[in-house]
Amino acid sequence: MPRRWAGTPRRGKRVRHACTAKKYEASRPELGRDGYQDVDYVLTTRELAKLIRYVGLDLSVLPESEFDSPLGTGSGAGAIFGATGGVMEAALRTAYELYTGKTLPRLEFDAVRGDINAIKEATIDLDGTPLKVAVANGLKNAEELIRRVERGEADYIFIEIMACPGGCIGGGGQPIGTNNAVRDARIQALYEIDRSLPLRKSHENPEIKTIYEEFFGAPCPSAPTSCSTPTTMPAKSGTIFPT
Repeated sequence: MPRRWAGTPRRGKRVRHACTAKKYEASRPELGRDGYQDVDYVLTTRELAKLIRYVGLDLSVLPESEFDSPLGTGSGAGAIFGATGGVMEAALRTAYELYTGKTLPRLEFDAVRGDINAIKEATIDLDGTPLKVAVANGLKNAEELIRRVERGEADYIFIEIMACPGGCIGGGGQPIGTNNAVRDARIQALYEIDRSLPLRKSHENPEIKTIYEEFFGAPCPSAPTSCSTPTTMPAKSGTIFPT
C-alpha cells in the first residue's frame, strides 16, 4: 500500500515484523502488483531480537525520534490487535460510532475478552440494532465455530478467528516458553498500552483518515456490514479442515 500510494513501486524495502504465517502471506500473489510483492521481507519477533543482538544494538542509548509517516501513528485499537478478540474490539469501537453517530460511553468490550480457551459469543447493542459476534482462537475452537455456522446453528454478523492460542501474542514467532500464564500477561500488557495512548479508536487516527481520503476512499460506504478490505482472497475450503 505505501508503494502504490506513493506511486513508486520499488522505493526501498518493506519489512513486516509479525508471526510465521506472515511469511507465507507476504508471498501470496494476491498481495502483489505489477510484478512486485507489497512486502519484501517478514521478520518474526524472535528473528528481530536475534538481529538486534547480532548487530550489537543497545536500545537504551538510542536517541528518541519520530516514527516514519505514513503509518507511524498508532492507536490503542491497533495495539490490541495482537490479543484474541482485539481485532473484533477495535472494529466494534469504530462500527458503533460510525453507525450510531454517537460516542461510545466505554471503549472496552468485555464480552469479547476473557478466557482464551473458550469461544466467545456476544450480541452488541448498536443503539438499538443488535450485532451478533463471535471470537475464537486456536484451530480447535476455529473448527468448532466453523462447524456451527455450517450446521446453521449460528447467525453471526462478524466472526474473528485467530489461529494461534491467545492470538498473535501466542504465535510461533514469539519468544519461546509460551503458556497460558505468559499469554495472559502479554494480553494484559496490550490492554495497558491501549489505555495509555491518547488515540484509542482506529477511525480517529489522522494518518488512517488521510490514507482513506487519498487512497482507499470511504471504508464503509453504506453500513458496517458493507465494510471490506481492498484485497480479495480465494476460498480455501477443505485445505485447513478437510471434509
